[in-house]
Amino acid sequence: MNDFTKYLAGKVTSGGMNRREFMGRAVAAGVTISAAGELFSTSAAAQAPKKGGALKLGLEGGAATDSMDPAKATSQVMFTAVRTWGDTLVETHPTTRAPIPSLAESWSPSPDAKIWTFKIRKGVQFHDGKEMTTDDVVATLKRHSDSKTESGAAGVLKSITAIENKAGDLVVTLDSGNADLPAIFTDYHLVIQPGGGVDKPTAGVGTGPYKVKSFEPGVRMTFEKNPNDWRSDRGHVDTVELVTMNDATARIAALSSGQVHFINRVDPKTVPLLKKAPTVQLLTTAGGGHYVFIMHCDKAPFDNNDLRMALKYAIDREEMVTRILGGYGKVGNDFPINDTYALFPQGIEQRKYDPDKAAFHYKKSGHSGSVLLRTSEVAFPGAVDASVLFQQSAKKAGIEIEIKREPGDGYWTNVWNVQPFSASYWGSRATQDQFYSGAYLSTADWNDTRFKNAGFDKLLISARAELDETKRKDMYRQMAMLVRDEGGTILPMFNDFVNAASKKLNGYVTDIGNDMSNGYVASRVWLA
Repeated sequence: MNDFTKYLAGKVTSGGMNRREFMGRAVAAGVTISAAGELFSTSAAAQAPKKGGALKLGLEGGAATDSMDPAKATSQVMFTAVRTWGDTLVETHPTTRAPIPSLAESWSPSPDAKIWTFKIRKGVQFHDGKEMTTDDVVATLKRHSDSKTESGAAGVLKSITAIENKAGDLVVTLDSGNADLPAIFTDYHLVIQPGGGVDKPTAGVGTGPYKVKSFEPGVRMTFEKNPNDWRSDRGHVDTVELVTMNDATARIAALSSGQVHFINRVDPKTVPLLKKAPTVQLLTTAGGGHYVFIMHCDKAPFDNNDLRMALKYAIDREEMVTRILGGYGKVGNDFPINDTYALFPQGIEQRKYDPDKAAFHYKKSGHSGSVLLRTSEVAFPGAVDASVLFQQSAKKAGIEIEIKREPGDGYWTNVWNVQPFSASYWGSRATQDQFYSGAYLSTADWNDTRFKNAGFDKLLISARAELDETKRKDMYRQMAMLVRDEGGTILPMFNDFVNAASKKLNGYVTDIGNDMSNGYVASRVWLA
């Protein structure tokens, strides 16, 4: 076995490569089909989970304002926490994003995709011993779709007109057809809670592999194994601890010293150093996550599209990918969809750094003086450095950007979605519709750019019900162009998710759905 096949075998053992990918790459490297098959079987056998142990994760993204209510989960820490104690009706396949069963065993639509029937899994217990029923599912979905809800999933549920228990099945009626409804139910806010979480939304009681033991917002959360978990392919350790570590240096030190087994948000600048550490492994995943600078389209001076266009042309995307991501990502084009999504609109001209065009639009906007950009290291790895690069590239176009570095604690409460120009990030979603409905629809609760366009809204609603993929893809292209050319999103780069772990950690699944194995890292891994 040469070094390359050893590497491939290691990826299989760690859970990072499936049989199809392994066979293709091994055969391409000159290994015979029979030998490759035998090697895969041997490596896969070595992947059998080891039970027991205390897993510790050091995560950026926690704050004192964190809430156990999944409706209000926004940070990396709470995203992971929700996935650790709760289950949604549907999950997504790690490599294809296709919807796969979870608490819903199966589903079927009416011919016009307006009425969906979901078979709810029986015999599943909540952490408090109560059996989950279809009524709990109905109550959960009603809470998140209520007109007064503060749920982050509200935007993607607005087309629902009825949620019912019919003879034990969940029946959801929509105001128009939606071919993506099962994918919408993968949203991490929509974990099923007893009674829908109406009376006790912050109880942290679900059906997931671990039970909440303690919660100190912005500090730590602890979990213990759920002995009555309905699944046997997860929850391999005895206890899980999520420790909030918003300082990047502290996270790396904790991992290197063995205090934690896994860290997120690894700054690409530190990758060469981590690669030299004999006890550390790098875990990277390409996906739809992206780093952004967001402008509120309804607040001066960003209510002027020429100013927005000036800033979009004033950012050097290639430099960002090289210097901020260290090559772990791709350039963005000011709309939130890339080629990891189905029906990606190909052929849209890539926007590039152009100081002359930036100066033209800036002059046309009539604005004078500086614009204030708020940033913080918690916005995304390297966000402060990225803001400085943006400032420097804009200066060449005659645009002055004033940078204000904000403290990490409270950034997601006091700055993001509050201040008119700030650095931020978005993880991926299962479908284009789910992303656009949650962040770009005029009425979306998490419309953090205040982009409100009637033509866009009409296209979005029409695309949902369009079963002809050619027509639907064209609609998505039109939507992308509207966001790109009129929206408040400056999207210079799609980031690879860069995490790191102790070599004692096994079973990590590279999931394109989102960071940290789509939030399931604690559920999926085990300790050697």
